[in-house]
Amino acid sequence: MQESLVFFDLETTGLGRDREIVQLAAVSGGHSLNLYVVPRGRMERGASRVTGLSVRGRRLYLRGRLVPTNSLREVLVSFIAFLRMLGRPLVLGHNIRRFDCPLLDRALDQLDLGAQFRSAVAGCVDTLALARETLKGRGPRSFRQTDLVRELLGADYEAHDALQDVRASQALYGELRPTAESIRRHGFTLDTMGDKLAGRRKAPRQPAGQRPLWETLRPAAKVDDGKDEGRVQRHQEDVGQCGASIRLQKKLCT
Repeated sequence: MQESLVFFDLETTGLGRDREIVQLAAVSGGHSLNLYVVPRGRMERGASRVTGLSVRGRRLYLRGRLVPTNSLREVLVSFIAFLRMLGRPLVLGHNIRRFDCPLLDRALDQLDLGAQFRSAVAGCVDTLALARETLKGRGPRSFRQTDLVRELLGADYEAHDALQDVRASQALYGELRPTAESIRRHGFTLDTMGDKLAGRRKAPRQPAGQRPLWETLRPAAKVDDGKDEGRVQRHQEDVGQCGASIRLQKKLCT
């Protein structure tokens, strides 16, 4: 059986080392997740301008509209449950190796959820690296996701909204159609990405029974088409672990 693919993206309070997660979105075929967090620190002006997110009185607003929020723990537990529903998928995203995954790793560590996440995924792949390899010689002017989507798909979308970004990532991946060898070559884990926020090296942590990414990859990979409802239903017990967070998630997912 081929791995499912989950495309994920984070929006944050800024670009600095102390940045925090304010939005996490993920999509796999027709399944999606979209959750928001009120950060403890302030939103940088530039981040607020590009994302449309702002904090007033411990409430989060998107372009002036109040959005429901969850605690960071609830958001991460919901994300892990989403991954488990899809049967240890590959996690992909654009520039996630340098930006999203280091921040995700820090947040998981702070909340003691790292082992749960690692056991829920087969590994991670950065679509930026896939695009650079796949499009080598074709000379795109820019490898920014918005520019690649415009050039390859002839479309524009609302960038810096995590849900729109992951949908664009999924569409872009379908256009790139990377080989299984390319996916293996650019695969990494949170322990091998080599870009820890705290500037420290950690000993590799691999949950019992989990095989390395390069052993779990099949000869091909594809985006889940959302039709395998039976498999999702078999994993509903995982969703139950998220309590109120998942109930709220149903209202936010589109």
